[in-house]
Amino acid sequence: MSHETPIRVDHIGIAVEDIDNAEPFLFALGCRKLIEESVEGRFRWAQYDFNQDASRLELIAPEAPDTFLTSYLDDHGPGLHHVTLEVAAIDAVKAVLEHNGYSIVEYREYKDWTEAFVPPANPTGALFQLFEYHDSYDADRPPAGKLYVDGSRLDG
Repeated sequence: MSHETPIRVDHIGIAVEDIDNAEPFLFALGCRKLIEESVEGRFRWAQYDFNQDASRLELIAPEAPDTFLTSYLDDHGPGLHHVTLEVAAIDAVKAVLEHNGYSIVEYREYKDWTEAFVPPANPTGALFQLFEYHDSYDADRPPAGKLYVDGSRLDG
């Protein structure tokens, strides 16, 4: 079983202790900073690109002392945390993955997006975040060029 849903790599998430200490390395590589936000005071994320309409790098750092990210950093140290795939229809992709025997965890629907995770127990050993933007995602947020890989979300 397969699907016809458009998918692209949105970003690669890199866990760090502190964004301000890590981002000079990305700047030295030639990145530009697009956006930085806090998630309910639990962690911060900032996204960077190479001034291309292509995938992004994301730094994620804890803001609270006891979160999934502090546990991750305690166990693994800084480094690759997840690969986020933007999908046009998350339920279609989820159904195909489950049909093929892969686990999906933490499926959550929010007002502006839906996400689910494929745990690293899959054959790649990587944590994948499936992410579907809703039409409302860009309301009261930075311009679409800073939010989406090529300035617009996938349609499908």
